[in-house]
Amino acid sequence: MIAQLAFYMFAGILLVSAGMVVSARNPVHSVLYLVLAFFNAAALFLLAGAEFLAMILVIVYVGAVAVLFLFVVMMLDINFAQLREGFQRYLPIGATIGVILLVELAIVLGGWSLAPQSAGLRAVPIDPNVTNTVQLGRVLYTDYILVFQASGLVLLVAMIGAIVLTLRDRTTSRHQSIAAQVARTPADTLELLDVPSGAGTKGIGFLRPKVKEPEQVGHDDHGHAKIGHDSHEKPPTGGHH
Repeated sequence: MIAQLAFYMFAGILLVSAGMVVSARNPVHSVLYLVLAFFNAAALFLLAGAEFLAMILVIVYVGAVAVLFLFVVMMLDINFAQLREGFQRYLPIGATIGVILLVELAIVLGGWSLAPQSAGLRAVPIDPNVTNTVQLGRVLYTDYILVFQASGLVLLVAMIGAIVLTLRDRTTSRHQSIAAQVARTPADTLELLDVPSGAGTKGIGFLRPKVKEPEQVGHDDHGHAKIGHDSHEKPPTGGHH
């Protein structure tokens, strides 16, 4: 009795939160409702005895995917009022597509029938001596290993496509030089100092990193070009180089 009440409670909250995900006007609120839906779905998995799926749903989807959605939505700061200005122009096309999809779903549901042998194929034999996580791993990585690898390949292609579509090469971007990093010696960046005991930082003064400053071309009082470092940089005080 208590399990049934808990099921109906979690299922009801899940349906309401799922509806609010698509109906909330604020995208941040939509992501928060999505997190609530994930938690209630995890509770339903716990009631069904699938504790591994419940923990994966909380750790992966709530802890990573939903938080990533929230950060992306908050960082983009999209003006949704401006996006809704042209909504009425596309309303007839959207309504037509929606009606077509509704008719197709009605045709599929009307002509769908349950195969007689599907009841035996739906359930996997359960070994009472093995935990739920081990049984799930055996089924996933033995019977459905090819489908699992194919799904991973699809996700990899989608990730590469997203990177290619969003990658922009800017002139101000700084690229990493692997060859320069590998060829760098400790003498280029490190300097050993003989600091007397008890002197502290006052005994060695302020030391700048050993980085070559870019040379600038200027002009002297007679109009001749001269090469020097940035005038705003002050020479290091104290210490020995």
